[in-house]
Amino acid sequence: MSSVSDQSSPATGRPSGASYAAAGVDIEAGDRAVELMKEWVKKTQRPEVLGGLGGFAGLFDASALKRYERPLLASATDGVGTKVDLARQLGVYDTIGHDLVAMVMDDIVVCGAEPLFMTDYICVGKVHPERVAAIVKGIAEGCVLAGCALVGGETAEHPGLLGPDDFDVAGAGTGVVEADLLLGADRIRTGDAVIAMAASGLHSNGYSLVRHVLFERANLSLDQHIEEFGRTLGEELLEPTKIYSLDCLALTRTTEVHAFSHITGGGLAANLARVIPDGLHAIVDRETWTPAPVFDLVGRTGEVERLELEKTLNMGVGMIAIVPEESADAALATLGDRGVDAWIAGEITERGEHTTGAALIGDYAS
Repeated sequence: MSSVSDQSSPATGRPSGASYAAAGVDIEAGDRAVELMKEWVKKTQRPEVLGGLGGFAGLFDASALKRYERPLLASATDGVGTKVDLARQLGVYDTIGHDLVAMVMDDIVVCGAEPLFMTDYICVGKVHPERVAAIVKGIAEGCVLAGCALVGGETAEHPGLLGPDDFDVAGAGTGVVEADLLLGADRIRTGDAVIAMAASGLHSNGYSLVRHVLFERANLSLDQHIEEFGRTLGEELLEPTKIYSLDCLALTRTTEVHAFSHITGGGLAANLARVIPDGLHAIVDRETWTPAPVFDLVGRTGEVERLELEKTLNMGVGMIAIVPEESADAALATLGDRGVDAWIAGEITERGEHTTGAALIGDYAS
């Protein structure tokens, strides 16, 4: 026969049994984090957003889409990968959110869609309110740069699965495009110009390779000053991902655009091939740009073959626009006015018998 006895502490008389806090989850710290992040989330609001933080769902007034003849919703979800571990080691939490927004919203804009709203998911081993608020600050700043609202999110505390200082981030976004203005492979024609937009650095892909090469093989340290960078290795590796959403939308308003390609995991050739139609071929000339020194450091230090680098890293190109040849100058002018470093990197040709969707030719300019 079993019985239940009083589990109060003899010293205090208060219950000493199991609790959520004793299991490692601090509800009060989570509430504090929400209070700290509110001011940043508010900065992302669009007129279509209803309510504020605290509800079970973010609300977006869909009546705003009535101006569209046939609105198509575009959605995407992504994370930042192992770059978050570098942020943890450096104790820098307010830039990783830019990376998250870029990975999500720059996928959405590829089809010509305007970013509307985003939600985030932050998983931590232990809630440190100021750290969570700093992460959300970065996400909110990224949303402003992308032109979208941050309508909600979730902070989850997972003690036992993650260490007290460990965290990960993910996000999902929604955009809208008029059906008749949908961009993609069916618009591309022979002779179109391939316009490259410069990356801000490594962006948020390939960090497993980068970390393996620079830290496991070369034993470099994050606080090590690298002369080619003019700053520390950690500062270079945490450079936020460029957000191209509003730049791409500006292009669609000022000139004819046939397609975009967001250069992420898989590299330039593989991502560009995703928007090239059957029968056509994209040729990109490496000699039209010089990748930033960080790409050379990874390749040289790890003795990484060029093909491996190019299918893992962006190699200095973060977004591609494919436009009619006669629109190339106008496209470059628009991007230049917006402070985007861009150039004609190649062209669309008919596909030969043994060619694939996209190819890189030549050597990088020295």
